[in-house]
Amino acid sequence: MKVLVADKISDSGIAKMREAGLEVDVKTGLSEDELVAIIGAYDALVVRSATKATRRIIEAADNLKIIGRAGVGVDNVDVEAATERGVVVCNAPTSNIVSAAEHTIALLLAQARNIPQANASMHAHKWERSKFTGTEVLDKTLAVVGLGRIGTLVAERARGLGMKVLGFDPYVSEERAAQLGIEIVRSLDELLPRADFITVHLPKTKETIGMFGPAEFAKMKDGVRIVNTARGGIYQQDALVEALKSGKVASAAIDVFEVEPCTESPLHGLENVILTPHLGASTDEAQDRAGDQIAEYVIAGLSGQMVPTAVNIAPVPPEVMEAVGPYIPLAEKMGAAVAQIASGGVESLDVLTVGQLADVDTRILKTAVLKGMLGHISAEPVNFVNADYYAQQRGLHVTETKRPETHDYTNLLVVRAATAKEPVEIAAALIGKNDEPRLVSLFGYDLDMAPGRYMAFFRYPDRPGMIGKVGTILGDRGINIASMQVGRTAEGGTALMGLVVDSPITPELLAEIKTAAGMDDAWSIEL
Repeated sequence: MKVLVADKISDSGIAKMREAGLEVDVKTGLSEDELVAIIGAYDALVVRSATKATRRIIEAADNLKIIGRAGVGVDNVDVEAATERGVVVCNAPTSNIVSAAEHTIALLLAQARNIPQANASMHAHKWERSKFTGTEVLDKTLAVVGLGRIGTLVAERARGLGMKVLGFDPYVSEERAAQLGIEIVRSLDELLPRADFITVHLPKTKETIGMFGPAEFAKMKDGVRIVNTARGGIYQQDALVEALKSGKVASAAIDVFEVEPCTESPLHGLENVILTPHLGASTDEAQDRAGDQIAEYVIAGLSGQMVPTAVNIAPVPPEVMEAVGPYIPLAEKMGAAVAQIASGGVESLDVLTVGQLADVDTRILKTAVLKGMLGHISAEPVNFVNADYYAQQRGLHVTETKRPETHDYTNLLVVRAATAKEPVEIAAALIGKNDEPRLVSLFGYDLDMAPGRYMAFFRYPDRPGMIGKVGTILGDRGINIASMQVGRTAEGGTALMGLVVDSPITPELLAEIKTAAGMDDAWSIEL
């Protein structure tokens, strides 16, 4: 498969993709027309900030499967166009978090000790020691608004400086905050009057734009100091300038702006403001990390694996991925099996999680089941981006059920499908330290078999000699049986035989076995 790297990324990231067997072309500085002309030959596109992956480019990319943005945001990618075409869009959101947190602390300390102003004075050949008396941060209170990855790292570093840390984030529990040594505060009205320093780590949304205006500044402690390394526009600029001029805000350090590049603004003329040109991610380590991470995600996406940072798939937090990640390939295989066993198509689908799995967000497992099932029956490529969309387009009613209690397995994944003929139910689990997959039930018959690429199942009246008949016919056709399991309702009732074989069983051979052995039903599947 071919990858086009349209902006400069780390050499190690490019090497990583080539080592994975991908053909990588590095062509930077291309115009939209130039990209449209060549993009059809590529399976993946990697960009940073300079190149814009527009709708026109994406619609010309007949083979494109994934777009990787070697950085945090995806503002330069038309995510909607990519989603319509089933193209995964991913980024490297953790690549710069250490750099951004360190820059935040650097700006906080630079304010506290007037370092940029003192430096400028010295370069002007002045000695103004008394003019730049600062303040210690020990025992001062830092308010962190937004306790995501960067906000949490800032809080950790501030505590290392002996600061008291208050946190405001509606989605962080008091228990989690306590683990971090942070006092959680549930409203800005309570937070603002207590803070000596305020740093914001929030995304740019309609709720956060202009979040801090005249009313919020009025509630702040006199002489508060402010840092913004998150997104421009969260502080209303006119209100911030007025607060800085009046002394309500002693100083501010701003790294991000509503429109960038920003070389002129009311902030530029204020001596108590430190301005940096969006340097939060500008370290060698962050840039290398972004290239390395996006290379890993592109490799994963092109090999059909889950891409954990895909922005047009329901986001999967790391702690959730740790719990459900091992089940994703299993869920996909179960979906593929259902598609091949169901008679007359699937009318509705339920994904049941049993045990500890029921305590976490398992939407990605539902999507994996749909990917496996629809991928087997659809002429269009189905992936983690468009599987739910295709299910909706087909009018397939899909539900999730959770059952925390379990008896035989720590965790169990069950897929139940309503079909025109009869319900299909398949259950599977991961066993042992190595999380080995096991098919444990089909149609309610107990089994314990490791799934293989080629499998067959036979349902028949329980009577002697059935295993021998099947084995003989397969042996005569040169098909080796790798493993076999039989489950039954009761002695003399009905039984289900499951086989893993080394080569495909054709429909003709399956029909021959069914007739010769007197089977009620027979299915051959390929995973």
